[in-house]
Amino acid sequence: MSPGKNKGLILEIRAGAGGDEAAIFAADLWRMYQRYALSQNWQCAVLDSGQTTIGGLKEITAEINGLDAYEKLKNESGVHRVQRVPKTEKNGRVHTSTASVAILPKIEATEVKINPQDLRIDMARSSGPGGQNVNKRSTAIRITHLPTNIVVFSQTERSQPQNKEIAMEILRAKLYARASQQRMSQLSQERRDQIGTADRSEKIRTYNFSQNRITDHRLGKSWHDLETILNGRLEPIIKAFQKQSS
Repeated sequence: MSPGKNKGLILEIRAGAGGDEAAIFAADLWRMYQRYALSQNWQCAVLDSGQTTIGGLKEITAEINGLDAYEKLKNESGVHRVQRVPKTEKNGRVHTSTASVAILPKIEATEVKINPQDLRIDMARSSGPGGQNVNKRSTAIRITHLPTNIVVFSQTERSQPQNKEIAMEILRAKLYARASQQRMSQLSQERRDQIGTADRSEKIRTYNFSQNRITDHRLGKSWHDLETILNGRLEPIIKAFQKQSS
């Protein structure tokens, strides 16, 4: 079952190896996707995020809706690596940091069967940056899918029902992706080599600032306008994937 043209997506970005610099890179990637979504007239909404004190992102989950949103961004899943001199580096040394990106198609309730008895639902107070309470009522929702131990969290809305709906939407997307990965693992090794695993543990792209170059390792292709692409001009990379698959 392949997502349709109008199907939206759940975007997850998580800082990887590299400490504060990895979190800053995760924020850079979020800004890139956010600006690209704006250029496509897509709707973009943050569902949950964890910020650092210096403007980075430990993680962020967002929902993007619009024509061909999933089709255009599905190849962004994987580990993104950055090589640059961090602003916090006093000796001018180049650091290598990573962030992982997951692009999950939004899934309708009828497409994934979830047994309510398989869920543990916990309520908590929403909290903002630095841990302060956004409100005094317990409106945040954490759902644990017991058979898989997948945990999702939503705190952006002001009511429990709204946050529960968002959390269930994220859970459906994660369960769908998990089932897809299991189907992929059953294919022959030759077939997996041909089409790739779309596993977010794969290092898919390197952003090398000193050489002003972005290299996509799956395509074996580089672009020398790094800042422009990081500012949301993703079209050259997306078109390269479309050309490859046509």
